[in-house]
Amino acid sequence: MINIVPPERIERLIYLIRGHKVILDADLAELYGVETRVLIQAVKRNLRRFPADFMFQLSDEETKLLRSQFVISKKRRGGRRYLPYAFTEQGVAMLSGVLNSERAVEINIEIMRAFVRLREMLLTHRDLARKLDALERKFESHDVHIRALFEAIRQLMTPEKPNKRKIGFLVKDRAASYGKR
Repeated sequence: MINIVPPERIERLIYLIRGHKVILDADLAELYGVETRVLIQAVKRNLRRFPADFMFQLSDEETKLLRSQFVISKKRRGGRRYLPYAFTEQGVAMLSGVLNSERAVEINIEIMRAFVRLREMLLTHRDLARKLDALERKFESHDVHIRALFEAIRQLMTPEKPNKRKIGFLVKDRAASYGKR
């Protein structure tokens, strides 16, 4: 078994585009250990296996938006010269039949697990929010402290944006004077 990609890395490659959870062709190619053009060639040779709900090509506007977020390299810097393809969960599953390598099969298994974990997290979060709303309605007329508790729980449920940590370190102590007495 090839377990070379941490699940967290795969989860970070899943984007929400056009209401679908997708992974971009370049990211898939990197995971599979092939060039993007090789992956696209294999897909184009088997185009019947990839209907519109399995794979779609991004629009120029969507590509510009992703470029502005540094996900896709810029054309003028030697990057892509065509619009990227996005693969849904079903499209990724179909890739394992098109790319016939042990690595492709193992990576596909990990990607499918990442999609399932993401779906479970979203369902759990929605269910918890519904239950919290019901409890809040039940205790609506009660104490201010209970309302504060509900507000604190809601804040904990709100996903935080990851803090971008600065590289390096900060020394708060004054510099030591070496050799002076």
